[in-house]
Amino acid sequence: MKGFGMALTLVAAVSSQAVMAKELNVVASFTVLADMAKQVGGEHVKVTSLVGPDGDPHSFEPSPKDSVALSHADVVIVSGLGMEGWMDRLVSASGYKGKVIVASQGVDTRSMEEDGKAITDPHAWNSAENGAIYASNIMKAFIAADPQDAPEIRQTGEEYVTRLKLLDSWAKTRFAAIPKARRHVLTSHDAFGYFGKAYGVTFLSPVGFSTEAQASASDVAALIKQLKALHIKTYFIENQTDPRLVKQIAAASDAKPGGELYPEALSPADGPASTYEMAFKHNVETIADSMK
Repeated sequence: MKGFGMALTLVAAVSSQAVMAKELNVVASFTVLADMAKQVGGEHVKVTSLVGPDGDPHSFEPSPKDSVALSHADVVIVSGLGMEGWMDRLVSASGYKGKVIVASQGVDTRSMEEDGKAITDPHAWNSAENGAIYASNIMKAFIAADPQDAPEIRQTGEEYVTRLKLLDSWAKTRFAAIPKARRHVLTSHDAFGYFGKAYGVTFLSPVGFSTEAQASASDVAALIKQLKALHIKTYFIENQTDPRLVKQIAAASDAKPGGELYPEALSPADGPASTYEMAFKHNVETIADSMK
């Protein structure tokens, strides 16, 4: 009977630990952040992305189910820097009372011009060095929300941060091997400013940081003139934007299609960019290959 009693005690202890084990309910504003959260939190998180694969985080319109998802969240993650203009209203409507984690906290921001005004470029994650900062901020938020599982979360988080720093070094080496005069790219909108600054690539686009912006006829004419002057022969579409305008500009400047890039939204699970790491590698390889 003594052995049976010890066995019961052991079962009770294991059951107690199982009950105590916590799975954080995490809501991220869009897929890039959702994947980062999964990579950092592993089995300790259940992650929902408000904007889905191939979705545009600029023009996203929340639905009642998004408000419900927020109301049940333990942690809410946004990129910040003006990226999710719809998020404050959604948080307020949902009744979520917890902290909203701004993953871009601590990045070295850059300015850009939008409609004649200087604004902060919100696309900071497109530099892998900044991606590592995002991951570190997410890790700290999860550790604070689930201190019981802190050692495991810290281990997976730090491993992920290391991978992103190695990706950053690899990208710098990849582009350094290409003559600077060839490092010019035409894309749908201005989402690659941090990428360009980090890796020495000049990006041209018909509209500004937001996919909701409209390019004027004079802007388009000036861009075509610039493309011809710089002898840019390749253009790229983006998975989350309407490609018609950039295709028209490319046709007028004799540029050829170079493929699809993933600056703001990951692909579905069966696509070529279903994680942040995959998307970053894809973007680097696709852009660099066009410069040969």
